[in-house]
Amino acid sequence: MELSNKTAREIFEAVKANPARARFGFGNKAAIVNIDLQKAYTCVNEFKTAYETDQNQIHYINQINQLARAKKLPVVFTFVAYMNSAEDAGIWGTRTHTEDSLQNIKFGSRRSEFDDRLEVDRENDIIYCKKMPSPFFETQLQSLLVWHQVDTIILTGGSTSGCIRAAAVDSLSRGYRTIVPEECVADKHESYHFANLTDMALKYADVLPVQEIIHYLKK
Repeated sequence: MELSNKTAREIFEAVKANPARARFGFGNKAAIVNIDLQKAYTCVNEFKTAYETDQNQIHYINQINQLARAKKLPVVFTFVAYMNSAEDAGIWGTRTHTEDSLQNIKFGSRRSEFDDRLEVDRENDIIYCKKMPSPFFETQLQSLLVWHQVDTIILTGGSTSGCIRAAAVDSLSRGYRTIVPEECVADKHESYHFANLTDMALKYADVLPVQEIIHYLKK
């Protein structure tokens, strides 16, 4: 194991600055998968579970989704919510039972609502409730992507070290070119955030500046 005194941010910046690093690249058709952009995770002044890495994250996500809709590309949103009994939360969701525990994001609660700044087309966008980190786990996402003949997935939302990473691993494992706009994902601490951006960039996805994704969608 290589030892280093560099911070997670410094390691990520070094990886990002490497011009020889190979990319998966964009394919023929993309889908946007926006993960858990709900108040439990975005309202930093209200909930302890929320986080913000880039203050313009929601603005960028809205822009990406608007461009995708204009191109007739699938725009997917996921959120997490559980029954009052929490029997659908599984061992992961019931590990703790506090006000801020995962199992206490109940259906119809403020924690389960999408961020008010988020632009969701509830008639044409696809919305899935997921119970576990990956948006692929026991949802119809895979069938949707096959139907649309998608070969590229653009991931936004959070958290970088949790659901985004899980989505990237599952996306690559299913053969999709996976793109993560750096400014469009967030986490509680920069160490987790940048360490997982590094892992994804080296193994599972192209971690790119959001302007590259915007440029791609405008083409």
